[in-house]
Amino acid sequence: MTRSSFCSRTAAFLVLATCSPSLLAADVIEADVCIYGGTSGGVAAAVQAARMGKRVVIAEPGRHLGGMTSGGLSAVDIGDPRSVGGISREYFTKLAATVGTVLAWDKPFVAKGGGPATGGAYAIEPHKAEEVYAKMAREAGVQVHFGARLARVLKEGASITEFVTEDGTIFRAKMYVDTTYEGDLMAKAGVSYTLLREGNAKYGETYNGIYYDEKYVPRTGHLQPGTTGRVKGGQGVWDRDFPLDPFVVKGDPKSGLLPLIQEGDPGRPGEPAPGVQAYCFRLCLSVDPANSTPIAPPRGYDPKRYEIVARFIEACLANGDDMDLRWFSKHDALPNQKWDFNTATFGGNLPGASHEWPEASYARRQEIAKEHENYHRGLLHFLATDPRVPAKVRKDMARFGLPKDEFTDNGGWPHQIYVREARRMISDLVLTEHHTFGREIAPKPVSLGSYGTDTHEIRRIVKDGIVIREGKTAGGRGGFGPYQIGYDCIVPKPSECENLFVTFALSCSHTAFSSLRMEPVFMVTSQSAATAAVIAIEDGVSVQKVDYEKLRTRLEKDGQVLTCKFKDSGGH
Repeated sequence: MTRSSFCSRTAAFLVLATCSPSLLAADVIEADVCIYGGTSGGVAAAVQAARMGKRVVIAEPGRHLGGMTSGGLSAVDIGDPRSVGGISREYFTKLAATVGTVLAWDKPFVAKGGGPATGGAYAIEPHKAEEVYAKMAREAGVQVHFGARLARVLKEGASITEFVTEDGTIFRAKMYVDTTYEGDLMAKAGVSYTLLREGNAKYGETYNGIYYDEKYVPRTGHLQPGTTGRVKGGQGVWDRDFPLDPFVVKGDPKSGLLPLIQEGDPGRPGEPAPGVQAYCFRLCLSVDPANSTPIAPPRGYDPKRYEIVARFIEACLANGDDMDLRWFSKHDALPNQKWDFNTATFGGNLPGASHEWPEASYARRQEIAKEHENYHRGLLHFLATDPRVPAKVRKDMARFGLPKDEFTDNGGWPHQIYVREARRMISDLVLTEHHTFGREIAPKPVSLGSYGTDTHEIRRIVKDGIVIREGKTAGGRGGFGPYQIGYDCIVPKPSECENLFVTFALSCSHTAFSSLRMEPVFMVTSQSAATAAVIAIEDGVSVQKVDYEKLRTRLEKDGQVLTCKFKDSGGH
């Protein structure tokens, strides 16, 4: 270490120690590769780097490994299973084996009941998912530190030297991988990012910025569904939009907006706008009386908060709908009488409440998560008890409770909120819908994306006097198959940081992120980043100067799928 480097580190430590006396006795954790975020991709990255012979540590701000895949997202969507390889494929194979299921990785999914052929084949109980993650990390010799809430990052030039957590622990490494949903390490390291829906003009896109999808424009005359809950064409009853009156007194704007409706100008389609996709909790609920507890309403529950839901029910009944619980949540069966609850037009999503999350403090994020939980608990209580809810729905809802053997340290409620979108890095390569639709091909692939263009609503607002969901999309990508996610999407600009990879909050537009935001993709991309990190260490180069051909050779050796070679994919 040079004298200037030593003085810089010493001065930085003395400043920290002065601010907090407890740091004088702070733990210092040293590793070759530090993974910030114990998400699905965090574990994949850590296991990969450890298998390549490096000292690896995961610093996780929470108390669990796996992120959403152990936090309630049990029926995992993926797109085309043939596009997933490496540790991601290994993990899901092991997970499925816990219930005796063998997954067919060499075949595309087959559409059922008119819905998209996107997955859900990996529907396993959350606690088993976490067990598999923990075992893989343990067997690879990965250190895991929970409660590692990031406080500050120290840099020398364009390199991170260490970061400090709120409890004073110091993490030092040669290479860092940010695998948080929010991109927290990236942000504190001074790397450029955005929270803006860029607008179509920015990159010449179609689905960016303020957006109103024709499929979700409120209307009457919805078709009746088949046994799968989908109508002809594939749209589910959980995605029905009626022209609902948004005012406390119907027809009177002066009476004010109902709860759950946001204020805001509808704006002009295609214009840039703030706001991230709606968040929710993906609940795991049980119908086994011996293994469940009732879902208690939140303190201060008020059925008036759900007046707009009652008006939705009125519209459904006027439409001739024979309503059941699917109108409020698509739910998929799991083993042992459990179900994975998704969201709906009026389901677990709470549009607007997520917008503050990416930049919020940890304490504020806890409050925001509680807001989502209280809303969701109240909705489920409303559906189970309110006389305005059809008896069939109330009876259906009453069957479900929180499982006693899931999320045992949180009363059966998931420990991870579904962060569908947060910060997105801005690097030298920004993946856009031109890439996801196949009009451009990203160079130096490190993973493949294969899901459709799926954006949950950004806002629930008033437009032309009725309630509308702004920002929602749910479509394909023009028939194009799996697309390449390029190496330059996961490394910052050289001037900003030379020893950091960003694999969840990677460099892409809002609409591109709507396609690639799937957990298996994050896992594959993170494994590739960890491989590159090891090569960078061994070759003594920055992340931007890693020899791609060397990286590609190692990735393919480890079973990664980097290019689309499927004859029936519609791709390149």
